[in-house]
Amino acid sequence: MSTRILASILARRAGGTGRHGARRRQQGAIIIMAALTLLLLLGFMGIALDFGRMFIVKTELQTALDSCALAAARELNGATDAITRAVSAGSAAGNQNGVNLQSPNWSGQGQITSADISFLDKNYAATTTPASAVYSQCTHTQSNISLWLMQAMGAFSGNTAGFPATGTVGTSAVATRTSAQSACPIPVALQAKTAGASKPDYGYTAGDWVTVLSKSNGGSNFGWANLDGSNSASETAAELNGHCGSKIGDTLGTSGVKASVVEVWNYRFGIYKNNADPSVDRPDYTGYIYTTSNWPAGRSAYNGSSGSTPNFLAQRLAFTPCGSDPSQCGMQGGGFKTVATSAQLKSYGADRRVVIVPIVNASNQLIDFACMLMLQPMTIPVGDVQLEYLGNAGSASSPCTTSGLPGGTAGPLVPVLVR
Repeated sequence: MSTRILASILARRAGGTGRHGARRRQQGAIIIMAALTLLLLLGFMGIALDFGRMFIVKTELQTALDSCALAAARELNGATDAITRAVSAGSAAGNQNGVNLQSPNWSGQGQITSADISFLDKNYAATTTPASAVYSQCTHTQSNISLWLMQAMGAFSGNTAGFPATGTVGTSAVATRTSAQSACPIPVALQAKTAGASKPDYGYTAGDWVTVLSKSNGGSNFGWANLDGSNSASETAAELNGHCGSKIGDTLGTSGVKASVVEVWNYRFGIYKNNADPSVDRPDYTGYIYTTSNWPAGRSAYNGSSGSTPNFLAQRLAFTPCGSDPSQCGMQGGGFKTVATSAQLKSYGADRRVVIVPIVNASNQLIDFACMLMLQPMTIPVGDVQLEYLGNAGSASSPCTTSGLPGGTAGPLVPVLVR
């Protein structure tokens, strides 16, 4: 009897038999299965989080490249410096976007460079010729995107090839220019030069100086054309600061000669009353004035030549002011007190003197859009003001573009994504 009792005790201690031993073995198996399950769940979580991050980075990168392509396409007007301008504009616009979880420097892994921007002709073939470039293409690959949980999985399993520590995403965007459904012109009307003249130039030739705003014999018809159809001078001033939505068929209004409009017009030349601020009432990059006194040719001041005076494009690159005080800018009265300096033109300047102008018929209905250069500021008492005709705003060579929806039949071009 004592022998059997001893054997039973030893068997129980060894756990080899009985219900309690089986239970211990089951508990050990459950722990192993739970560990494997947690490892599997960690892998799925790593895939969800890290690949989710990759998706976010790719979306951010696509937004940046869309901005790049649109900004570059805006500059493709066939001019000799079009590609140079397009590359600069595209990289600047694209890099304003945050990439890699909105990092402003893209986590130091490189941003859009000139090598990422290329151009295509009308047949979608690569080109480096400014006159042939129709499409802009921005392509970029973002590498070394950290994959935290996948990296941990690789270290835990030893399979770094199957669980890489970093990832790479790449994408591209292509844009071109097409006619917009509406435009953002200034409230000035241009009629055909000769009766019966038709599009695209309505009797004008690029480079013509046109007296669009004319005060003749002290009359009140000054050539303003309110884009909303009203006769309000305050509306005219407001529209000079920006009015979008004008479209073919609109009937424009008139407001007569109003000194309040003079002030807003002259902001674009960097000429200010009282405490006006160039950072708010922004000028062009240059306030240089063109008249037959300093430009004897009386035409083509935009990019032509006449004597020793640099043309508008050259003055813009130099940020040339109209003078050091209002009297040097032709302002003998009217309360004008300050002139934007070259440094202010560089800091606060924008594309403010190359403007879109409505072309109207005899009934003051908008029939097309012209691209024009503002040549002179307005004086008080109000006198004639000239603009230079640069061509139809819908021409592929036009320096004018607009903001708005594509799909129009006439008028200025708007950048649009095509891929």
